[in-house]
Amino acid sequence: MSRSTTISVLMTTYNRKLKTLACLKSLYSQQLPAGVQLVVHITDDASIDGTPEAVAATYPAVNLHKGTGSLYWAGGMRYTWQQAMTGKPQYYFLVNDDTVLEPNAVATLLKSSASAPAPSICIGSTIDHETGKQSYGGSRLTASRAWKSSMVAPGNDFIHCDFGNANIMLVPAEIVQNIGILSDGYTHSLADYDYTLKAKKAGYQVIIAPGYLGSCKDDHGNNWKSQNVPLKERIQYLKSPKGLAYSEYLLFIRRHFPFSYPSAFCKLWLKTLFPVLWDQFKGRQAVQ
Repeated sequence: MSRSTTISVLMTTYNRKLKTLACLKSLYSQQLPAGVQLVVHITDDASIDGTPEAVAATYPAVNLHKGTGSLYWAGGMRYTWQQAMTGKPQYYFLVNDDTVLEPNAVATLLKSSASAPAPSICIGSTIDHETGKQSYGGSRLTASRAWKSSMVAPGNDFIHCDFGNANIMLVPAEIVQNIGILSDGYTHSLADYDYTLKAKKAGYQVIIAPGYLGSCKDDHGNNWKSQNVPLKERIQYLKSPKGLAYSEYLLFIRRHFPFSYPSAFCKLWLKTLFPVLWDQFKGRQAVQ
């Protein structure tokens, strides 16, 4: 690059010391273009497994921020982002701490961002090495008004999409100046989907960088509890930020896909009250 470029790296951690250190090792091993500087910011949300101590000892250049212990992913990332904004970087780079980056990840994201005709959020795709399948990345909507989508495999050049995961996400400062950071309406999940959809509505583009830029295990599994789990626990999972996040999911649907609100409401309760029927419904969908 022709001038000095500062990228603020944004991460949040909670009791994943080894994964966090592996992520940081891949981050500090990046093959950066000339003039590019990474400034790493991490909010540790009160880990008790020695994560902040290990990070401070191994990577003393990291800017460590202390969480309250109840920030979850979205809250931790918002706090990290707020701290990083004081440095006035040209880009913000969101990375999940369980993601291991390819050595060319940052360079590829920057090249794709520079190639796009307008300021764009650039998504990096990840692969799950255990399954050999794509785990996270960018997705396209498959219906004009409904919350239906499919993940897009990366190509040889950047590809336009509608929204994406923030496991690997590069955001130009110009976009942040205009639409802000992750919404405080989300505690844990959905904040990255909401942010990228919000950017699209504001006239910006969301693109997928070429190739797989990292590895990350898709450990979400089924997002509902089986019939063997007591109803009280299923309802708790329905309302939990790390479960179905009932109120926040309906907020997301209301904001972006209001025509899907009735079906979303019914699906949440069907998963919770009648998980056997939901299993059968999903099984039929998979066969079709």
